[in-house]
Amino acid sequence: MSVKLTSLVERLNQLLEPTNFKDYSPNGLQVEGCSEVRRLVTGVTASQALIDQAIQRKADALLVHHGYFWKGEPEPLTGMKGRRIKSLMQEGISLLAYHLPLDAHPEVGNNTQLARLLGIEIKGLMDSPSWPLGQHGELPSAVSSDEFKKLLELKLKRKPLHIAGHSRPLRTFAWCTGSAEGGIFRAAELGVDAYISGEISEKTVHEARELGIDYFAAGHHATERYGVKALGEWVAGQTSIEVEFIDIDNPV
Repeated sequence: MSVKLTSLVERLNQLLEPTNFKDYSPNGLQVEGCSEVRRLVTGVTASQALIDQAIQRKADALLVHHGYFWKGEPEPLTGMKGRRIKSLMQEGISLLAYHLPLDAHPEVGNNTQLARLLGIEIKGLMDSPSWPLGQHGELPSAVSSDEFKKLLELKLKRKPLHIAGHSRPLRTFAWCTGSAEGGIFRAAELGVDAYISGEISEKTVHEARELGIDYFAAGHHATERYGVKALGEWVAGQTSIEVEFIDIDNPV
């Protein structure tokens, strides 16, 4: 069985509402391939390695969190970028990408999926003019920073970097997946014990210590595996097409 590409894009757009976001790249259909989709591969980033896996599996479409055509990048389809798009178009594989809409979605979004994975009860959004994305919540009971670090490593299969901002047990958290270290200021405003993101900058170390908040850099890729995987499972439940999530190893 198959679904029309236009129908698949329409369903995803209805779910994720990309027009509500001012993003750094276009959301939705980025490269148009064949008009019918029987097999869909999902993954975090549309790297050549993921494209090659999609080709091997004879996929008709590739659905990712990190696609192409980012603001500020060179526009010509040359070099690495040209090779990637050529690979897709030669095989008739469509590329669909959802960035901020997938971070923010309350069900299949990266932030919601991360909270569920870690057993954190979501209490609300980090939402503010200074930091519109992310969530905050709490664990059923407080844990030590070492215990939480072990939990992150167990669930994400990646050893996180922990910067201690205090010596208290941890129960309340704020988090924003990916490259969101700047959200530490909003997390501090919320008064939580710790902030979780994917990446960290040199200055973040000093900010965590001076703001008195623990910081966990758990990996950009590692914290954003779960939204696109959940989105693919949603597609599988809504249609009759085959969906497979492929995790391309990335230590960052």
